[in-house]
Amino acid sequence: MKENRPSTRHDWTLEETRELYEQALPELLFQAQTVHRAFHNPCEVQVCSLLSIKTGGCAEDCAYCPQSAHHEAAVEREPLLAVDQVLSAAREAHANGASRFCMGAAWREVSDGEDFDKVLEMVTGVRELGMEACCTLGMITPEQAERLAEAGLSAYNHNLDTGPEYYDKIITTRTYQDRLDTIKNVRSAGITVCSGGIIGMGESISDRLEMLCVLSELDPHPESVPINALMAIEGTPLEKQEPIEALEMVRTIACARIMMPGSMVRLSAGRIDMSTEAQALCFLAGANSIFAGETLLTAANPSENEDEKLLESLGMRPRKGSAAPVAGES
Repeated sequence: MKENRPSTRHDWTLEETRELYEQALPELLFQAQTVHRAFHNPCEVQVCSLLSIKTGGCAEDCAYCPQSAHHEAAVEREPLLAVDQVLSAAREAHANGASRFCMGAAWREVSDGEDFDKVLEMVTGVRELGMEACCTLGMITPEQAERLAEAGLSAYNHNLDTGPEYYDKIITTRTYQDRLDTIKNVRSAGITVCSGGIIGMGESISDRLEMLCVLSELDPHPESVPINALMAIEGTPLEKQEPIEALEMVRTIACARIMMPGSMVRLSAGRIDMSTEAQALCFLAGANSIFAGETLLTAANPSENEDEKLLESLGMRPRKGSAAPVAGES
């Protein structure tokens, strides 16, 4: 199969990407599924679990996020969880079939000290369970990335959120370059990168595709590319945003799969509002990872039981093992 793989590229243009996105859906899905099969088992889905280890009170002003201190969403602030609480949740997730455990803290950036030391302990504990460990903690320095790597961190999530032209309409407290710098720090420490974005925030199709172009320019490509559909939360600036059509998600995922063939493309937030048929189309388009569990940080998500039934109905199965694929391998 490896000798028949298409070459991995880092020079996708917006024009090329738009041509991909706008072609007839059967053609787009065929191309995406062909690429998907060359790099991945089409019947396997990585099941991940995500836990908010520190909730609310974030200094950032991300327009979509109920955890921002700038907004009035009904999210109760909670300090950093105890290490034992986090590892108990990780054990439960592992027992329910998750192979990756993700820990999210509502921080603008990581501060050295007791809390960061606890996070390092959490990372080591998750790895000792035989799971991949992922964190999303905000901006980190090269030195902090090195410490996370030494603790055993498998991946670091730092989304671009949207395209560079639309970015300032969503976030003003952190620049696009800040995000790219954190990704560089993570990569330099030998940690794999998880980076994607959110669609449905009022951006244009071009904004979405520009985000994919920026992600595909990273060398190597991100190991994981989460694609989220906005969940409009009351109390945030985007609370009245209309939901996207399911086929917009399908087309975006298909483009991500074609452009970043070796990456895990994660069908992330917003899945709770999608039908079984819509989720099946997303898998056909190249999504091969989901978050399981009834909440994603603070947002609703299908339960493990619902996801078990979903995969069973589609004849698909959770991916076993914790070894991460090499993004961009050719």
